[in-house]
Amino acid sequence: MKFRLLTPGPTPVPEETLLELAKPVPFHRTPEFRQLLAEVLDDLRTVYCSKNTVIPLTSSGTGALEAALVNSVPTGKKVICLIAGRFGERWKNICKAFGLEAITVTVPYGQAVQPDQLKRALTDHPDAAAVCSTLSETSTGIGHDIAAFGKIVAQSPALLLVDAVSGLGAMECRVDDWNIDLCCTGSQKALMLPPGLAFVSVSAKAWQAIDKHDAPRAFYFDLKKARKNLENSDTPYTPAHTLVRALRVSLKKILAEGMENIWMRQARYAQAARAGFLALGLELFANPPNNALTVVKSPPGIDSTVLLTKLEKQYGLKLANGQDELKGKIFRLAHMGYIDMFDILAAISGVELVLKEMGHPVELGKGLAAAQKVFAANE
Repeated sequence: MKFRLLTPGPTPVPEETLLELAKPVPFHRTPEFRQLLAEVLDDLRTVYCSKNTVIPLTSSGTGALEAALVNSVPTGKKVICLIAGRFGERWKNICKAFGLEAITVTVPYGQAVQPDQLKRALTDHPDAAAVCSTLSETSTGIGHDIAAFGKIVAQSPALLLVDAVSGLGAMECRVDDWNIDLCCTGSQKALMLPPGLAFVSVSAKAWQAIDKHDAPRAFYFDLKKARKNLENSDTPYTPAHTLVRALRVSLKKILAEGMENIWMRQARYAQAARAGFLALGLELFANPPNNALTVVKSPPGIDSTVLLTKLEKQYGLKLANGQDELKGKIFRLAHMGYIDMFDILAAISGVELVLKEMGHPVELGKGLAAAQKVFAANE
């Protein structure tokens, strides 16, 4: 049985990237690695749609979120956290850990924070030092209007910090045009790499705030120290350099396809997945949904934990469950990175079979046919 990893992180890694990881481990303090790192960061700027500095970190995406906050916002300052799911909550929790005052704008899970809500929060708190949001809220599948958020925040002294861990490279994200000051991502999503690397793009406005912050509560995540080392295309501490080397391979695949083409392909995959599940009489959880993953409500009487266990054991299809209070109530199909149309068709087919087995009334092939029609119409 073939195993298919269809979770929103980690995601499948291309074979040629895996082969790069199989090579002997080199030394990292060499001219060759410095040249490699400079090339990778330059390619990442294309993915970010940005001319800003991109800082590499050896960590998960959460490390990038922490670095972005603690370097740019002094202790005691206000931070507006836009919360539409678990990863919006993460911004709030990082604020709490570092003595920042989190002003929360919260919507029910499955919905998105609206630009007017952000505008009101900034009006009520004009002294806010930063606004934190998610591009793709991985826990619920919603997408935020970061372009609108950027226009609003740019008119204030506040910085816009965006968690783009599951969104960058899968859905439209234009860092410079959208006035994103610190944009964070991780290696294990649309960048098609195992976990272990994180990146933060830093705008000129953000660097001004960082340079004014004399005593950030950071040592390993000191962005000023990282910037200084990047003057020589180097890192202050030992990087996950084998992952950097492998990332070059994945990035070349991304750049060869082109960001605009990837965004269009992702939109097609998302449309097909939604059509397939809707044809089965299932209900989407996210409003509005984003193109990195499709999140579906488990039908009445069906525990998604049981459904997903059967799906993996019987058909080798690994989808993600809901988290926290959503566990057992939703399931999440990722279509970011190294995933093709047949992975999506396999997932829909497997869900049909398991729902049938669990006694839910489904017409076998109906969801599959609806997804195929989307693909056929876009060929």
